[in-house]
Amino acid sequence: MFPEEFVRRNLQSLRPTGVIFDPFAGRGTTPFEAVLNGYCAAGTDTNPVAVCISNAKLNPPTMSEVLNRLHELEGLSKTFDDGCKASEFFRWCYSGSTLKGLRFLREKLKWRNNQVDGFIAALVLWSLHGESHRGPNYFSNRMPRTISTKPQYSIRWWKRNNCRPPERDVFEILRRMATFRLRDPAPTGRGRVAEKDARLAHAAFPELLGRVSTIITSPPYLDVTNYHEDQWLRLWFLGGPESPSASGFDDRHTSDDLYWRFLEDSWSGIAPLLAPVATIVIRIGGKYLRLESVRGRLQASLCAGLQREVHSLDKGTISPFKSGQRKSFHNNHSRGVRREFDFRFSVVS
Repeated sequence: MFPEEFVRRNLQSLRPTGVIFDPFAGRGTTPFEAVLNGYCAAGTDTNPVAVCISNAKLNPPTMSEVLNRLHELEGLSKTFDDGCKASEFFRWCYSGSTLKGLRFLREKLKWRNNQVDGFIAALVLWSLHGESHRGPNYFSNRMPRTISTKPQYSIRWWKRNNCRPPERDVFEILRRMATFRLRDPAPTGRGRVAEKDARLAHAAFPELLGRVSTIITSPPYLDVTNYHEDQWLRLWFLGGPESPSASGFDDRHTSDDLYWRFLEDSWSGIAPLLAPVATIVIRIGGKYLRLESVRGRLQASLCAGLQREVHSLDKGTISPFKSGQRKSFHNNHSRGVRREFDFRFSVVS
């Protein structure tokens, strides 16, 4: 995930005067860090998980609003029966009462349109799966916190290791997590991440036309991971299918030429938002990318997409890629990108 320190460091060194924007907002690190540091911020992303979590951080409700809504939902849940028979995966992943609570919240929460429901949905996403033998706030049988492993693999692993789903009270955990998350005052600033393709970012924020002074972003990496597959269980909770294969959606970029065309089109989508003078900070990676070629192609895509002068502010830096928490579930963790590249560009009319 995009590190907070990277965003904070760039905000401190650039000291922008306009709006901060991230067209590939992910879980909202850039807009949230910007808001925490007193800036106006916004972003876009196409993944519902990213949008839900980002907006929960950027527009949090009060603790009393969340606790009152949880009390109301808990009362309604006692008579809930959706009539669905759980698949083998869900029977192994969650206890019966836990799954009932999750199915109820999946049906009732209007997370896209209601601030309080959106915050509760984000809390559910955080606790939906994880290493439950190590912490009391995960609903699931043992699973990595950062990715959703595939159903058949998960079932085999749980059976082989004799792991049973824990009995977890969904509403009690959500009350505990809400109290923890909201115990300190929320930042006074607010932001928003729209569920929109970066190539249409300008259409999502007509009020920001010509006002964005700084882009700090990390585009999807080339041929590294399928974000929808990695987050399929969280996507299920937000209304998606009950298996990663059911959607048939693969959001990986595997073609080098198509990838750079996608970035060019994405820069075109944010071009109307940019102020006359702007700075763009980009962290990028991929299995086969090299520093020199990336800098040239990145600058070329910016020039073509923005239709403005683009100048490099540095030669770029290389940082090692940390492969993440998935190692905790199996030893043969995903191979892929080993290095990430950071660049800064100035853009002028």
